[in-house]
Amino acid sequence: MLDVILIIIGALCMIAGLAGCILPFLPGPPIAYLGLFILHCTDKVEYSTTQLIVWLLIVVVLQVLDYFTPMLGSKYSGGSKWGNWGCIIGTLVGLLFLPWGIILGPFLGAVIGELLGNKEFSQALKSGFGSLIGFILGTLLKLVVCGYFCYQFIAGFV
Repeated sequence: MLDVILIIIGALCMIAGLAGCILPFLPGPPIAYLGLFILHCTDKVEYSTTQLIVWLLIVVVLQVLDYFTPMLGSKYSGGSKWGNWGCIIGTLVGLLFLPWGIILGPFLGAVIGELLGNKEFSQALKSGFGSLIGFILGTLLKLVVCGYFCYQFIAGFV
């Protein structure tokens, strides 16, 4: 009976993890990893210690990257230090205005930062769009990892 409860909790974690890839107030990959770990605690599925550690490292790296991908997008689209700092500050301020703040914060921060750094409006917009592309890339990476975790969850029963 305990295994059934753990499997249900694990499945709910997987669903919440996938939702967390899109909803910024839920940390998707950590929740999905928790679902795999809960499944591992049952008698039905056993993952190796190596798998669990590698998956945990992937989740940690992905969570850190999630905060830096907008900044990297801004940088690679021609943004300056002003744009990068604006993107960082915009990300932090955006966390206060969920859910849209996490999307608009880095974009507006990069644009405002570039304008404060005496860049032309078109260059500032380019930097802002770069941060938006970085955010989208981070979201896609989270979806891929959570999708893989869901696959592993289901494959554990097959």
